[in-house]
Amino acid sequence: MDSQTFAFDVYGTLVNPLEMSQHLQMMVGDKAGLLSQLWREKQVEYAFRRGLMGRYEPFNVCTQQALEYALKATDLVLTAEQQAFLMAQYQQLEAYADVIPGIQSLRAQGHCCVAFSNGPADKLKALLQNAGVLELLDDVISVDEIQRYKPDPAVYLHLLKRSGSRSGSTWLISSNAWDVIGAKHAGLNAAWVQRSPAAVFDFWDIHPDKTVKSLQYLAEAFSINDDTK
Repeated sequence: MDSQTFAFDVYGTLVNPLEMSQHLQMMVGDKAGLLSQLWREKQVEYAFRRGLMGRYEPFNVCTQQALEYALKATDLVLTAEQQAFLMAQYQQLEAYADVIPGIQSLRAQGHCCVAFSNGPADKLKALLQNAGVLELLDDVISVDEIQRYKPDPAVYLHLLKRSGSRSGSTWLISSNAWDVIGAKHAGLNAAWVQRSPAAVFDFWDIHPDKTVKSLQYLAEAFSINDDTK
């Protein structure tokens, strides 16, 4: 197979945002799981809404506002210091166990690997450095550069421009179905990482080219002798 460009979504694909429930557990007890899930859902929703409205703010603003909403919705109160601690820990999320060996395998096959995320580049680089992933990547590409959010088609076209790759040899790798659909709509290839057996892909008329359980399975699917999608 010719060299491909793999653009990895970050939150939910390379690192796990729901890991924040461990820190929340110490603060809010049994409500940690609910709060963590609602926080993540609102974070993504706020990015969508800002994208539709044309009112761009950096992703960390969406994250902070989503936390404030989640606290109010669950009738919980955290001090400003506690909230600041949580926001700082968002930069300390660990990589999934399959991420480093998966990317290493893809690079060994001669492929280009980049991070491609809604997060601002400086925060992404710090996060990925802490997770031990940054040194494995050829680049970190952020939507902040054009101030649009996924799944706006302009964002995926920006990926092609920044990476210098063709749509036919560029793969969006994401655990988020809406991200996969957005990439496919923009003309890219896409693989869905089904991080949980319970995860269900959206019932649209757009489907991933590949579905894998982990990045190690992805690397196996793109072994040098694999000429198929």
